[in-house]
Amino acid sequence: MKATVRSERRRRSGARGFTLIELLVAIAIMAVIAVLSWRGLDQIIRGRQAITSAMEDERVFAQLFDQLRIDARQAASDDESGQAAVSVSGSVLQIVRHMTLPGTAPRLQVVRYRVSEGRVVRYASPPLGNVGELRRALRGSEGNGWAAVPLMGGVGSISARLYVPKVGWTMQMNDVQNAITEADNNLKVPQLGSAPLPRSVTGLEVSVGGKTLARPVVRVFLVGE
Repeated sequence: MKATVRSERRRRSGARGFTLIELLVAIAIMAVIAVLSWRGLDQIIRGRQAITSAMEDERVFAQLFDQLRIDARQAASDDESGQAAVSVSGSVLQIVRHMTLPGTAPRLQVVRYRVSEGRVVRYASPPLGNVGELRRALRGSEGNGWAAVPLMGGVGSISARLYVPKVGWTMQMNDVQNAITEADNNLKVPQLGSAPLPRSVTGLEVSVGGKTLARPVVRVFLVGE
């Protein structure tokens, strides 16, 4: 009996729990693992957000530039518009373009791109059926009947350059008007009197800048092609 009691006491005295230092070391290791896991998860979340934001920006840019490409390709001639079909005034880009509606004769339309409250907005006039309506649209502002479609937000500025043959890229409308005048004078030659007036602007370069952009995004479009 005494031997059994002694054996039980030895067994109990040999059993021991974790010390405070061991518990602290275990907690520290778990804390390090938790921090590393959180950092990895945070990086994954941030990476996913960056990819999603980049894809959204790319979609918005594509929408803006696709519309610009269509408008530039459908640009009317200088003869049809009675002035430069593509023009720049400050930060406003204006294009006189053809517009075809089902079941109707082709019409002209004036479209303008401008920045309004940090957004690029495309303003489009109603279909113009005669020269008088075209003149009023060119001289007036975006009033009744004009459609306004926001295309892109977060924009600080939008600028454009025009490509004028024999001149190159320019932002000066005087260069465009001089090209129109020269072409018109050339048509006064008897041999060329029936020839169409060549385009004064054959290329369009658009630059879009924003606070989140390291540098402006630039695209080039052919006019009337």
